[in-house]
Amino acid sequence: MKSVSVARSATALLFATAVTLLTGCGYRPYKTTENQFAGRPVPPSRLTQRVMVAISQNSALSGALQILDAKRDIRSNVYVANSTTTISAFSGQAQSIINYPEQTRGFVYSSDGNVNTINYSTEAGLGPTTTSTGVVSSYFVPLDTQSVYTATERTGTVNISTPATASATVNSINTNLSFAVPSVYRIVANPSHTVILMMLRNSNMVYRLLQLNADQVAPPNALTCQPVNKPTYCVVPVGATQSDGSVREPSFHRPVNAYFSPDGTQVYFLSCGRECGGTAATGDDVPGVNFANLANLRVDYYPPSAAYTSPVVSTTNVPGGVTAALSDGNTLYVAGQSLQSDGFFAGNLSVIPLSTKTVSQTFSISDGEHTKMLFADNNTLWIGSNNCASGERYHLGQNYNCLTRYDITNRAAAIVPAVTPNGATRVPYPNENLDQYYYGSLTGLCWVESLNKVYTAYGGQVHAFNTVDGSEIDNTNITVQGTANDVAYIDASTNVAN
Repeated sequence: MKSVSVARSATALLFATAVTLLTGCGYRPYKTTENQFAGRPVPPSRLTQRVMVAISQNSALSGALQILDAKRDIRSNVYVANSTTTISAFSGQAQSIINYPEQTRGFVYSSDGNVNTINYSTEAGLGPTTTSTGVVSSYFVPLDTQSVYTATERTGTVNISTPATASATVNSINTNLSFAVPSVYRIVANPSHTVILMMLRNSNMVYRLLQLNADQVAPPNALTCQPVNKPTYCVVPVGATQSDGSVREPSFHRPVNAYFSPDGTQVYFLSCGRECGGTAATGDDVPGVNFANLANLRVDYYPPSAAYTSPVVSTTNVPGGVTAALSDGNTLYVAGQSLQSDGFFAGNLSVIPLSTKTVSQTFSISDGEHTKMLFADNNTLWIGSNNCASGERYHLGQNYNCLTRYDITNRAAAIVPAVTPNGATRVPYPNENLDQYYYGSLTGLCWVESLNKVYTAYGGQVHAFNTVDGSEIDNTNITVQGTANDVAYIDASTNVAN
């Protein structure tokens, strides 16, 4: 009995000593200094590798922005038992995220039409950036946060708003304007918002924003100008003056988006072609990439004459389809779909070396509308799409999930998770609908740098994957309540990581 008592006393002493050491020094699962990478402060959660999830609810309950510990793949906070971290002072059905980790802030669009500013350092919302104009089709907030650009297809309007806290800068619009642009559904801008482009539904037209100098008249063929009495901004067509007097670019075939080259000198227009409704009868069915000089598209570029000159310098046809693109500076990777002989669309990744501007290889990837592309660890490229269960793969009984891992080194593409429809190989962690073979649309994708993983919003839930081999990481402890619509790695070293 005596020896047991002594042992218990010794154990108690060791435990007390350990507690004293932990509480005296502070329990530190992460090694942090007073100021982190690039002078970033330690946030209130004390987590330094965070993924923020945009969540909406399937009921009348409010959504949320939840922080996940991306190092440990858990939703709980290791510093406070049985707790989770959410962005304070935010309420709304969160839909999508514009992520600027270099500026330690982001912008979250909610279904009420508001674009909300989020401070990553304080893990708090700063309120709506602009007054809601209703549900928008597309939006953009530049790095300097001076203006918010929105396109609303329902009303055919483009709105430019300036937050009350914004100060005038060289590139800022610094006003509140609304332009009538019928059928507009996408607005695209470069990070410095010196180029603002607009795409129209079921059209081969692209428009850009032009800023007029003092007493400068609106150029010919301007679609609309504001303010009406004394215009300072106009919406003008992109292209060359045609024989009938109209301005358009003949090589645009249902342009759906634009990607800006890493060096900031060119714009790559993505012509969607048949996937976006183009037909052979109208000649707008051919998908391709239109390479254009950025200088002739700037907001301060006024047409030097009544005759417009097209900024497009070359066009590359891409039979595999074009809706999304990403470049490392040497190679352009393009994702899209091509129509098959049986009437279904099939997903493809096309590889275009920028030295030749011709398609060198094409790989079969997930079907559906491709909207997400990013590079990640282990020299991999990840591609996400929507509505994959209506394409060629589903029709042929093949794996029809919506995420593709492309191994750049070995030039091999694989759909993840690996599934054999109606067979023994099933999804590892089914979503709430308990579908054993299909996660659903992929609406969010981010790279957790140097930890060999990507996080996704996949079928309305959070799923994480290993970049080494594409295997899925157990998501038991990173699932969220509600519908996960988007994800962002808010501690990335650079804005281009997401």
